[in-house]
Amino acid sequence: MDTALQIRHAEQLRGLHRGPPLLLLPNAWDAASACIFAAAGFPAIATTSGGISWALGYADGEAAPFAEVVAATARIVRAVTVPVTADIEAGFGATPQAVAASVAEIIAAGAVGINLEDGTPRGAEPIRNVADAASRIAAAREAARKANVPIVINARTDLYLRNLGDPATRFDETVARGRAYLAAGADCIYPIGLRDPQTIGRLVAALAAPVNIMVRSGLPSVAELEALGVARASTATAIALIAAAATRQAAEELRTSGRFDILSPPLAGAEMQRLFGRG
Repeated sequence: MDTALQIRHAEQLRGLHRGPPLLLLPNAWDAASACIFAAAGFPAIATTSGGISWALGYADGEAAPFAEVVAATARIVRAVTVPVTADIEAGFGATPQAVAASVAEIIAAGAVGINLEDGTPRGAEPIRNVADAASRIAAAREAARKANVPIVINARTDLYLRNLGDPATRFDETVARGRAYLAAGADCIYPIGLRDPQTIGRLVAALAAPVNIMVRSGLPSVAELEALGVARASTATAIALIAAAATRQAAEELRTSGRFDILSPPLAGAEMQRLFGRG
């Protein structure tokens, strides 16, 4: 991607966090899903680490080789004309320096934002200490500075997702982590798994910074999240799982029914061709 265009996309993505309106991000797992989201009118697109990993043939959780994740992200960036922010999990690196190298690669692929999480795959240490997590965010910000692309860093904390710590102090710990991550260079705080509207509103007020909420069925609507002060919401793996469930249903019906009624897709091939500039 042309550097000037990438910088404009980064600034555009940053501006979308200054709502209202709330920035609603669908999470793509390949170029086709990204094109569908862009055609639907979303002003920016996020990737889903789970969806990309599964599409590449690996489990979620940094099991996919990072080179393949970078290549998949580059294909998504190439396929759309809107900003793309990439979920790079915990940074694909054991040290801040390794995280910086990963961030440099994903920027080179055309991404203008990243998710960076503080959780780990280690059962004995499910979440990094604050200083370690903050140092990795600082390294990511420095890598972006060196690349001259002002990426948007969405710092994810896994406290609510994994039910870590004392529930009575979990909110205060989330605020403390959020403030440390913002001071280290994050732009947005992502308390993944947080669902309670009252707590969401309290967190937004306490941080006085953009907050990202993972949306699922049963959560407040876009209008309700906006009223709580939420700046950004994302679908995470949900749409990729919906697509996988539809594929499984078709496979099971095709295998067991002996009929081909399922092979009447509501989306025509010609429509897909038009998304890619053909037909």
